[in-house]
Amino acid sequence: MYCEIYLLDAPYHIDRAFDYILDLPLQEGDIVKVPFGRSNNLRLGVITRVKAESEGERLKSVHSRIAESYSLNSEMLGLCFFLKEHTLCTFGEAVRCILPPGALRERENVKYEKTLRLLIEKDAAARLLTESGRAGIRSEGQRILLQFLIKNGQCSYDLARELAGVTPAHVRALADKKIVGVEENESLRNPYLKYCLERDSSEIILTQAQRRAYLCIEELYERDKAEAVLLYGITGSGKTKVIIKMIDKTVAEGKSVIMMVPEISLTPQTVSIFCKRYGERVAVIHSSLSQGERLDAYRRIKRGDVDLVIGTRSAVFAPLDNLGMIVIDEEHEHTYKSDSDPKYHARDVSAYRCGKNKALMLLASATPSLESFYKAQNGSYNLVPLKERYGGFSLPKAYIVDMREELRLGNVTPISDMLLKELAGTYEEGEQSILFLNRRGFNSHINCKSCGEVITCPRCSVSLTYHTSKTGGRLLCHLCGYTDAVPRKCPSCDSESLSFLGFGTQKVEGVLGEYIPDVRVMRMDADTVSGKLSYERMLDDFREERADILLGTQMVAKGHDFPKVTLVGVVLADTSLYVSDFRASERTFSLLCQVIGRAGRASDNGRAIIQTYSPTSEVIRLACLQDYDRFYEGEIAIRRELQYPPFCDMAVLTLTSDSEAELLRASKSLSDSILARLNGEYGKYPFVVFGPFEAQVYKLNEKYRMRMIVKCRLTRETRRLFHELLCEFSPDRRATLTVDLNPLGI
Repeated sequence: MYCEIYLLDAPYHIDRAFDYILDLPLQEGDIVKVPFGRSNNLRLGVITRVKAESEGERLKSVHSRIAESYSLNSEMLGLCFFLKEHTLCTFGEAVRCILPPGALRERENVKYEKTLRLLIEKDAAARLLTESGRAGIRSEGQRILLQFLIKNGQCSYDLARELAGVTPAHVRALADKKIVGVEENESLRNPYLKYCLERDSSEIILTQAQRRAYLCIEELYERDKAEAVLLYGITGSGKTKVIIKMIDKTVAEGKSVIMMVPEISLTPQTVSIFCKRYGERVAVIHSSLSQGERLDAYRRIKRGDVDLVIGTRSAVFAPLDNLGMIVIDEEHEHTYKSDSDPKYHARDVSAYRCGKNKALMLLASATPSLESFYKAQNGSYNLVPLKERYGGFSLPKAYIVDMREELRLGNVTPISDMLLKELAGTYEEGEQSILFLNRRGFNSHINCKSCGEVITCPRCSVSLTYHTSKTGGRLLCHLCGYTDAVPRKCPSCDSESLSFLGFGTQKVEGVLGEYIPDVRVMRMDADTVSGKLSYERMLDDFREERADILLGTQMVAKGHDFPKVTLVGVVLADTSLYVSDFRASERTFSLLCQVIGRAGRASDNGRAIIQTYSPTSEVIRLACLQDYDRFYEGEIAIRRELQYPPFCDMAVLTLTSDSEAELLRASKSLSDSILARLNGEYGKYPFVVFGPFEAQVYKLNEKYRMRMIVKCRLTRETRRLFHELLCEFSPDRRATLTVDLNPLGI
């Protein structure tokens, strides 16, 4: 027998199947070691096909199999080929994306736990404690352990060693006497097990509007074919209750569900809800878990011990059998698109898996992506609206504050008089507030008053941000992590006239403490959220009213449900509005709608204060009104006129090099190669090419970057153009080419 094997570390230009002799009892999807090249170094690969004949000559034999627990089934193999074709990654990159980190080791990362249990009856053990002489137990340590086991029946080896006076020698002695047995069993690491202790199987009671939405989705689910549904509901409309009801139905029918959330910070809230309903039949997957925890979650899923998988983007690859539904909550979020190879979108992978399993893809959002809403409008997706807030509460009243007027009146702080008064009033009423500012640190940059020089990162072409700490201030690059002390003089002209400009969450925190002295502020950003479970602890503390104001970046803006929050403030609404990206308006509108929607979810007392230097912006005005339909009409008209997605596809080609000279050489070579192809065999396809030009951040971590943007319609044929370019540039180690199809940022 023979087999076809894809190597897991093959460069793009030789990423193809290689034939090997199959002497071992292996099958498609097994992960193996094979000799490769003249030196016959052992390389990892995946068997993708077993066959009776081969046209190859002087073939080598498969050496061995590894990672038996992580063999890929036919659906996962097909998914690897899907990723390879649709994202232009290598097969090995697809495999490493699908499998959890650490799965490809020769020795599996399995944690075992020793358990001690009595091998004799409790009465017989009790007699040993009372009998004297050789027949009894005289050692004090052995007696303590035996008394504990008589009372509890069994205990873990680690717990036994924690008992006062008990040592490993005491355990061995009782085991040698056949009184105590020592068993070693696999221990599955699950940090969310605590949520399973408090069970809640109460019936979900839907409002009339929610029931209408549920019945529409249920009807589509019961068609027993692949369907896509967009649940379009305003903030606070109770989309989660409809989703829970659908998951209940799917699981009750013996099928499994994947539910994705965009942020790790939303995972505890979601996990808590579902673990109380389904207990240990829930698995959680996200990047903040340890390697062992992710491996154990994967093993539980593959064994069939799980009905529901909850997680961020990577949860879409969970190897569930009998998949019935995939839910993508807050489907508009950019975090569902991967920035590293394979550059997949979770929505595309979900569509593929639902198609293979005849499952339902349920997208949910108050501000759907324009691409998804366009598909819902033209019938590709089924649109299910939910336009009423749960409990009959109204949407928060939003007020726009012109920060230019604040400056004219002499207010140079980041917080307007109106917002400050509202924060103080909310605090006095015993209610909570959320403040959103999408900028970390104390000051955003430092510049010299004499020469105008801005202090920048030596590795990246961006300014350094000033951060304060208990040990003093530091300058930090938010892209590469470079840090430096704050200079006393300008590095360019030696002037001591340095200005600290701009503001971030740290400065706002200081202002709040100065003007509302007794208020308890909880700051949530990348500087304060570092530990694995720190998200959960902070959100739990805020929900339990251990803080009055939750101040933070994007992680405070999305999906959270805090009943006591009646006020939301956006410190600077312009942050994402004027960046050079055609999605800037969409991203700003969505973010503002989401953060405004955090207020007044349990009352009619919700207010939102939006601070901006662009008070006449139509995007900000419509976001304050929560009027997605009018925003969509205006934005889709602009996209249609300028031929931007969803009316075309886009590809961003990025060249990266350590040397600027090599980068310029490669950029000209890439441009010439594209134009030659477009003037040749690809001339019949509609392509529009821009560039080469410098990337928005030209220098990143000591590497220089140039880009080209191509507008086209992605098909098998047009993808072949980008495939050829990658093959052409793959052997060139002086400059690296990457291709991102339909990126969410340019």
